[in-house]
Amino acid sequence: MKKFLVLLFSFVLVFSLAACSGSSSSSGDESKTKDEKSGDEQVTLRMAWWGSQPRHDYTLKIIEMYEKEHPNVKIEPEYASWDDYWKKLAPQAAANELPDIIQMDLSYVSQYSNNNQLADLKPFFGKEINTSDLSENFLDGGKLDDKYYGLSTGVNAIGYQYDPALLKKIGMDKVPENWTWDDYQEMGKKASEAGLYIDNGPGTAPDVFFNYYLRTQGKSLYSKDGTQLGYKDDKLFVNYFKMYADMVKDKAIQSPDAAAQVKGLEDDPVVKQNSIGIFQWSNQFIGIQQVANRPLEMIGMPGPDGDKGLFLKPSMLWSISNNSKNKAEAAKFIDFMTNNIEANKLMLGDRGVPGSPKVQEALKPLLSPAQQQVFNYVAWAGEHSSAYNGPDPIGSGEVINLLKGFADQIAYGTTKPEDAAKQFRQQAESILSQNKK
Repeated sequence: MKKFLVLLFSFVLVFSLAACSGSSSSSGDESKTKDEKSGDEQVTLRMAWWGSQPRHDYTLKIIEMYEKEHPNVKIEPEYASWDDYWKKLAPQAAANELPDIIQMDLSYVSQYSNNNQLADLKPFFGKEINTSDLSENFLDGGKLDDKYYGLSTGVNAIGYQYDPALLKKIGMDKVPENWTWDDYQEMGKKASEAGLYIDNGPGTAPDVFFNYYLRTQGKSLYSKDGTQLGYKDDKLFVNYFKMYADMVKDKAIQSPDAAAQVKGLEDDPVVKQNSIGIFQWSNQFIGIQQVANRPLEMIGMPGPDGDKGLFLKPSMLWSISNNSKNKAEAAKFIDFMTNNIEANKLMLGDRGVPGSPKVQEALKPLLSPAQQQVFNYVAWAGEHSSAYNGPDPIGSGEVINLLKGFADQIAYGTTKPEDAAKQFRQQAESILSQNKK
C-alpha cells in the first residue's frame, strides 16, 4: 500500500510539473508580475513632503504613475503642512528613521547634512539621476562643500505680485521695472490714504527680504563660511527695519497681529482686496491667482541695484536619507520627478520652474496664463540677478526665528531698531559661531 501511494504521489508531481512548463499563454505565467519575471526585488520607499492640498493630490498621482511603471516599487506617502512637517521630521531624524525620500528646505539642509542624516547624491548623478539636461548652477543649489545633499525641485525668484485694478486706486497703471525703495514708500503712503495696504511687509519672512536688501548693498545675511553675519554695519539693519516699522505705523503694510490672522490664501489681503500686492516667491503666484480669480501681475523687487539683490533660488530640494536601505531606488524616483515629462505635466511648476529645458518646453502649451507668467518672470529674473549664496548655514533656523522676533518687536514699537540691531547681532553670532571648525 505504501509503495502504491509513493508511486501515485510521484505521478501527480510529474504531471503537475509538466503542466507548469507548458506554453507561455498559460494562466500561471500570465499572472506573474514584471518584478517576478525580471527577478527585481520588491522595494518599499517612504516619501515625505509638505504643501497644500493641491500639491498632495498631484504628488499622489505621480506616485501612482511611477508604481505602474515600476511594479516592484511601493512608495508610502507622508505629507503635512509646513509647521507639522518639521515637527514630525525632527523626531524621525533623532531615531534614525527618516523617510527614504525627503522634500528638504534650504533652511534645514545644512543642519541635517551636518548630522550625517542626508546622503550625498553625487554617486547617482549620471546614473540613476540623469543630469545631462541640468545646468551646473541648478545642480549646485543643493551643494555643500563638495557634496550634493539635495537636488533642486525647480527654481524660484522673489518679486512683487500685485492687483493692477487696485493699483489704479492710487493713480498708477503699473509698477515700473526700475522702481526703488523710495517709490515703494511713496506708494505705501498713497495706499494707506486709499484704505489699502501696499503689501504684507517683511514681517512674515524677514530673513528672505532683509537678505535681498543686504544683497543690493553687496552684503548678505550670513558670511560665506556661515560662522557670523554677512554684514558689519548695523546701520543696514536699522534703515531696513525702521522703514518697516514706519510703514506699519502708517498702516501702509500689515501689522504682525494682522499677518498672524492670515491662515490661508482665502484670508490673504490681496485675495480680499485689502492689499494692492504682496512680496513672495514666484511659485506662490499660481495659488494666489487661482484663489483671487482675477488678473494679477508680477514685477521685480525695489532697487536700486535690484540685479545685485535678486537671485534664482531652489524652491526646495529632493534629498535621500542616509538611513535609507534603498538609496539607488530613491534616486530613480527623484530622477522621475525631475526629468519625466508626464510627471511634470501634473506638477506644472508648483515646486519651481523645472531645471530641464526639455521639460520646460514640453510644459509651455499646457500652462495657464498664471503659470506662463511665473515661467516668464523666472526667465526675466535669470537675466536680472546675481549668483545665489547657497544653502543657509547650520543654526539658520534659530537665527530666522530670532530675526522674526525682533522684526515683530520693532513693528510693535516695543524695541528700537538700533537696540534690536545690536541684540540681534550678539545673539545671532553666538549661534553661528558654533560652526567654527
